[in-house]
Amino acid sequence: MATYFIGDIQGCFDELQAILAKVEFNPSKDELWIVGDMVARGDKSLETLRYIKSLDDAAKPVLGNHDLHLLALHNKIKRVNPSDKLGELLNAPDCPQLIDWLRTQPLIRQHPKQQIVMTHAGIPPQWNINTATTQAAAVEQVLRSDNYLSQLIAQMYTNDIDSWSAEMPETEQLVYCVNALTRMRYLYADGRLDFDCKQPPESNTNPLIKPWFLYPRADNNQSIMVFGHWAALMGQVDSPQFKALDTGCCWGEHLTLWHLETNQKITQNKLKKS
Repeated sequence: MATYFIGDIQGCFDELQAILAKVEFNPSKDELWIVGDMVARGDKSLETLRYIKSLDDAAKPVLGNHDLHLLALHNKIKRVNPSDKLGELLNAPDCPQLIDWLRTQPLIRQHPKQQIVMTHAGIPPQWNINTATTQAAAVEQVLRSDNYLSQLIAQMYTNDIDSWSAEMPETEQLVYCVNALTRMRYLYADGRLDFDCKQPPESNTNPLIKPWFLYPRADNNQSIMVFGHWAALMGQVDSPQFKALDTGCCWGEHLTLWHLETNQKITQNKLKKS
């Protein structure tokens, strides 16, 4: 059995198939852990989502911000942006089934045997793992409910909820969890989320913010944290505790796969269109 973690696929289905062929991925015995943002901006979001769903228990995805946005688009809470290239998926006859499958996926996964935790964007340093899993479970419960649109999806489009307190109203706690686990890059020293800067650390000109993974963790947890979301990092984080796997395939760069058992990274360049 082999365990693979893969960065943001974002509809890059051909590259996904190519990189899995490189490692001879076998869903009958191997696992594919997916850091979220399975759809949007690549040409084949429909094929990507269908394939991942078909893997059943061999696929271990978490939800990213683009995956959650797809729920809003499907339900016409937001307008479709043509640059996201989601029209084919949204018009597919099996789109409702794919949406229902997405709604059952978590925001966070922990490896059952290794000290590894995976989210789309990371885990804020003021949260310990138990807090993160508890708050994520609350979001997941709402996503699977009949009221998920009014309770969460329609509420999540805000930058105003940028800090955490256990005394916050329930809806604000849900939105903060979504913001932290699927949108986070930089933080202020007091733990507030910054939603503006997407540059790599060496290009950041705001001295008041730092990448979330550079702050000391409140619980000193040493679990390996696997995340995507931040293509500008190009997988470069100066600590073995953090595995950044978004390497911008949908932007013309490459897809990255981390093989847990050998601690090796395998890459697949963006394929040229024929």
